[in-house]
Amino acid sequence: MTRAETTTTTRHYIQHVVPGIRIAGDMEQWNATEPTQGRKIALILHGAMGHKDYLFQKKLAKQLPIDSFRFDFRANHETPGTWNIANFEDDLEDLRIVGEYLTKQLGYQIAMIVAHSRATFVSSYWICNSEWAKSVEAFVNVSGRYRMNKIFDRTNHELYGAQFKERGFYEWKTRVAGKPVVGIIRPEDVSKFGAWDNSYLWTEFPQHIDVLTIHGFRDDVVPPYDAIIYARVYSSRSPGTHTLHMIEGADHNFIGHFEKVIETVLGWWALRGSGNLKTGIWNTGVRGKL
Repeated sequence: MTRAETTTTTRHYIQHVVPGIRIAGDMEQWNATEPTQGRKIALILHGAMGHKDYLFQKKLAKQLPIDSFRFDFRANHETPGTWNIANFEDDLEDLRIVGEYLTKQLGYQIAMIVAHSRATFVSSYWICNSEWAKSVEAFVNVSGRYRMNKIFDRTNHELYGAQFKERGFYEWKTRVAGKPVVGIIRPEDVSKFGAWDNSYLWTEFPQHIDVLTIHGFRDDVVPPYDAIIYARVYSSRSPGTHTLHMIEGADHNFIGHFEKVIETVLGWWALRGSGNLKTGIWNTGVRGKL
C-alpha cells in the first residue's frame, strides 16, 4: 500500500479577516483519526495565477511522509478576492491566517514549506517575521525569483509596452483550473513588484533552516541564475544547509518534469531526516546516482 492510498483528504474553509472571504484549502493527513496536537505539517504554496492543485502540488502532498496543507491564495481559484501582481501584503496576511489556524486551532507544528515562484519570496519573508513560522525546519524554494527588478525585462517587452501605452494596463490571459482568467497588470503595480528587495535574506533568514532550491535550466520567467544567487545566500548560514538542484530541460512550471521535482523533494527530506544532509549540489536521489 502506497502513501497516496492511505492519506485522507479534507476540505477546510478558513475565515478571513476580510468580510465575505474564506480561504479554501485541502489537508492531507497520514492518520486522520489521531490528534493533531504537536504533529508536523508541511505548507505547499502555489505561484501567481496558480492554485492548490497546480502543477506538482497535489501529487507531492499525497506522497509526503508528513501531513500537508495546500490552499488558494486570495483571488486565486476557490478563494475570492481581487487579483494584483504586487499584492504581497494580501499574500502575507493569508499566510498569517492559515498559519494561525494550523498552529493555534489545530495544534500543528509547521515544519516544512514548499513554495513555487511568487510564493517563494512571500513565504521566505513570512518565515523571517512570523511567530507561527518559528517551528519551520525545512524550506523548498522552487523557481524562486531573487532579482525582482528582472520583471522589467518582461514588462518592457513590446507586447506589454504596447498595451501600457494604448490602454494603461496589460491583460494577462491564462487558464486557472481549466477556466479562462484575465489578470490586469498596471505599470505602477509592476514598479511595486520590481521594488521588492530580497537582500534581507542574507542576515535575517533563520540560521537553522535547511533549504532546497530547485530550478529549471529552461526557465524563461525567472532566470536560472537567480538559483545561483539563492545558493550563495542560503549557503552562508550554519547549521542550516543549502542544496541546489537544477533540472535540465525544465521550464518555470516544470511541465513534463513533475516527477523529478517530487522525487527530489522526497529524497532531500529523507536524507535530511537521516542526519546526512550537507550543503552542495543535489544529484537525482539519496544515493547520489547521476
